[in-house]
Amino acid sequence: MDRMQQTLAELGSGFAFVGRQVHFEVDGDDFYIDLLFFHVTQLRYVVIEFKSGRFTPRDAGQLGFYVALVDDRLRDTDTHAETVGILLCADKHDGVVEYALKTIDQPVAIARYTYDTLPDDVRDLLPSPTEVLGAIDGADDSKAGQAGRK
Repeated sequence: MDRMQQTLAELGSGFAFVGRQVHFEVDGDDFYIDLLFFHVTQLRYVVIEFKSGRFTPRDAGQLGFYVALVDDRLRDTDTHAETVGILLCADKHDGVVEYALKTIDQPVAIARYTYDTLPDDVRDLLPSPTEVLGAIDGADDSKAGQAGRK
């Protein structure tokens, strides 16, 4: 997660890191967004969630909840573009993703570490699939190195 955070923060012009495990409290319940960025050129927040397993419809609901939360609590509706939500998961079935996103009005994408289906202006904000996979591989290598030093 640290390596992924570093890689995303260093990519592209205008990508500003807001936070990791960004906390929100709603009616006494605690919620944590994995990574939150703000793109200063497009004036929009970008919510990034990671799932280590296969995508489930519940994941789309969680991502939509976080996008709505950021829109309500952080987004200035007079100056900021809509918040974008991106869910990166280890695996997905396209049919399940299609049904899960069919009624969602927010700009969200579910990816198996690829951004092919995102609109061009949103895709330009994000690292390529190769860069994301490289960051993930680097994180795995880092863990292996730490384990060997213990």
